[in-house]
Amino acid sequence: MSLSELKENKEGLVTNVQGDTRFMSRITSIGLTPGCRVTVIKNDKNRPMLVYSRDTMIALNRKECRGIMVEEVTA
Repeated sequence: MSLSELKENKEGLVTNVQGDTRFMSRITSIGLTPGCRVTVIKNDKNRPMLVYSRDTMIALNRKECRGIMVEEVTA
């Protein structure tokens, strides 16, 4: 599933990042790489997503989230 499909307060594991060179460079530079865990803080429709990963709060627009594939982590 894409990151935009993950619900609030759920945790996911990044499995793949897809996009052009500029997007890949930006996303990997902020630490969203395959194997890292992300927690969704806010996922309101038509608004940027707010996620927490590697001790950092990150705001991502919807288009960016569709290029980040995750697996939901269950406790």
